[in-house]
This record gives sequence, structure tokens and C-alpha cells, in this order.
Amino acid sequence: MKILLACLFHILAINAFTQMQPVLSGVYHWNELPLTKGDHRESRKITAGTTNEFDYFEIHASTQEKGALPRPPHAQKDREELVIIKEGTMKCTIGNQTKIVGPGSVLLIPPLEMQTFENVGNSALTYYVFVFRSKKPMDLERNNKAGGILILNVDSLEFKKTEKGGTRKYFDRPTAMCENLEMHVTQLLHQGPSHAPHQHIETEIILVIEGNTTMTIDGKNYTAGPGDLYIMESGKMHGISNTADKPCSYFAFKWR
Repeated sequence: MKILLACLFHILAINAFTQMQPVLSGVYHWNELPLTKGDHRESRKITAGTTNEFDYFEIHASTQEKGALPRPPHAQKDREELVIIKEGTMKCTIGNQTKIVGPGSVLLIPPLEMQTFENVGNSALTYYVFVFRSKKPMDLERNNKAGGILILNVDSLEFKKTEKGGTRKYFDRPTAMCENLEMHVTQLLHQGPSHAPHQHIETEIILVIEGNTTMTIDGKNYTAGPGDLYIMESGKMHGISNTADKPCSYFAFKWR
């Protein structure tokens, strides 16, 4: 009996330890990410856990060296993916769509869609991958009505100038896993805040692609440069600023 109880307690302890924990607000610096090297490839784990909206949420980055063979086509059964090209040139095939995309381009991949990525450039291909599963049932019909697969080449998107710099809107729509997922790029030409600190129910991510920034999240100050990410949990007061009198740019996306 004592042995049985000890085994039971051991199993419960393992389950508690392996249970996904919430992804916390803060900054993730590119140069500090754990690096795993393989055959003509590198991977960087950024974070994994849960959010207010997702029971599974993971961010990692993948690099394919020039000439690397693409992975075999595969599909996610019950997870959605968002891919952002950091550098290089990718030939992506998602479902029945194939396109060539470069830095700043974005892919939105619904569950069950076959996908494969190939480096077709003259240098390394690096891209961020965001993988998520909603706490609510996935809704493929809702996703299809909103447009289904998205392969957005940055060169095809309009850049609108503003008093502080400009914006490039990627999408603002429902998906299979989100009632709404909104994504854009903001450019700030000069030193100073993008806007006053604010809060909202959605979890939000800022991915810096140019320049240097500071972010205040619930009274704590963080800094980030190109390749770094900020995560703001649901309800956290936050505000971003350009730290220098030269341009900075960053992706911003949030979901509910």
C-alpha cells in the first residue's frame, strides 16, 4: 500500500511539474535565446505555455542555411500557426498556394493545411513561428469565411504615413483559433512614445525589426532591439517608445 501511494504521489508530482504554465509579460532578447544546431539548420526556443486565450502557445525561431533541404510537408491537427520572415528568401507552400516571400512577410496557417518551407535565397533563411491552440473549439468555417490561408508579401502591403512615422496593416480578422487576430507594423521616425500607456483584454506581442525601443509593462521598464520580442499579458498596462532620434519599426499583434 505504501509503495502504491508513493507511486501515485510521484505521478501527480510529475504531472504538476509538466503542466503548462502561463507565458509571463516581459522581453525576450534574440542574442540570449537557447540555440540548437542541426544539419544545415538552427532553432531557437523563445517561450511556451498558456495565455488568457490559449491553452497552448509556443514561439520559436528556425534558420535554414543556404542549400538546406526543406522538411517533409506536414500539417497541424489542432493548432494554428503564424510565421514572420526575419531574413532571407522563402518558397512556401501552404495547401494549394505557393509563393516566394522575403523579410517582413507573414504567413497565417490554419489547422489541417499541409505546409513546407524552402530556402531559395543566397543566404540563410530565418523565421519566427507562433503556434497556438484556443481554449475554445477551433472554428474552421469561421476561418474560411474570413479568407482562409494568408501568404502576405510585405511588398504588396500599403505603407501609410503618419505624423510620427507610418503603419503597414497586415490583417484584422477572425481565424480558426481566434475570434479576432490583428497585426500591423508601426514605424516611429523620432525619439518618443508611440502613444500613451494603455491596457486591453487581449494578449499582445511586439517584435522589434529596426532601431531600439523601451517598453513599460505594469511599471517595469524593458529594452529591446532588432529581433527581440515583448509580451504583454491580458490587462497589463504598457507603452512603447523609440529611444533614439532615428527610425524604429516593430510588428504589433494581439488576439481574442
